[in-house]
Amino acid sequence: MNLDMVRTLSFARDGKTWPHRDASRFVRSGHIVWHVQDQGPPAAPVCLMIHGTGAASHSFRGLIPFFSQDHRVLVPDLPGHGFTTGARRRDLALPGMSRALGGLLRTLETKPDIVIGHSAGAALLLQAVLDGHLAPRLVFGLNSALEAIPGNAFLSPLAKVLFFNPWTANTVAMQARIGGLVQRLLKATGSQLDDEGKACYALLVSNPAHVKGALGMMAGWDLDPLVNRLGEIRVPVNLIAAADDPMVPARVSRSAARFLPGGRSSIVETGGHLLHEIAPGRIAGLVREDLARFQAG
Repeated sequence: MNLDMVRTLSFARDGKTWPHRDASRFVRSGHIVWHVQDQGPPAAPVCLMIHGTGAASHSFRGLIPFFSQDHRVLVPDLPGHGFTTGARRRDLALPGMSRALGGLLRTLETKPDIVIGHSAGAALLLQAVLDGHLAPRLVFGLNSALEAIPGNAFLSPLAKVLFFNPWTANTVAMQARIGGLVQRLLKATGSQLDDEGKACYALLVSNPAHVKGALGMMAGWDLDPLVNRLGEIRVPVNLIAAADDPMVPARVSRSAARFLPGGRSSIVETGGHLLHEIAPGRIAGLVREDLARFQAG
């Protein structure tokens, strides 16, 4: 099943005010055409940033400038999300998305030096490390979704049903446009976004293809195999979490860090699930501290 059977976003039409638009490029890797934001010195160490379910590259709009002076920053829209097109159902599950990301990196002929993932994006990065698609010096997870979100026993089967219902994506998109759905979803994150962030999420959730991609990711997301193999990951990992995140409790990061041989957790008091969007400087500072510590040996 190709997600492009429903209406996709058009960068020419819908991306006119997309954050860091000038850094956007489109890269074909296999059957997927990726939207990738590529910013910073081309020969500098690469910093890869991966967003979570239902988001897109805009999620790192505030964090990119903190690293693009001395890193080449790559921020793709994941399969089924944002302006990336061509995804199939198998590309939305964790192994398939890891494989697709590996293909993109090979096409770009790049090997990221540091990687930063938010929520499900952190799980994807750890899976890609296990699969041999990534070998970074450091991994950073932001409110990392390394445990099923409460209610997932209900939500996952429901997502499967909704994913295969041909009317669902259009119905949800319509609700987003006229029914206040975006406001309710953002309120559930516990984060107070600026107007630019709200506008980006409104655009995404009002698009049927993006909605279908997010539902497909939820429907096929099985974390158990990854969690059971955390002890095999030898790369240093810092799981940064907000104590007031209502979606992924900070205890998830604390617990996962104990199973990672090079793992640690850093807990900040406030920020909610979208901590990196409302306090990018705080996150950049924590990442920079770890980079300095690592380089000092």
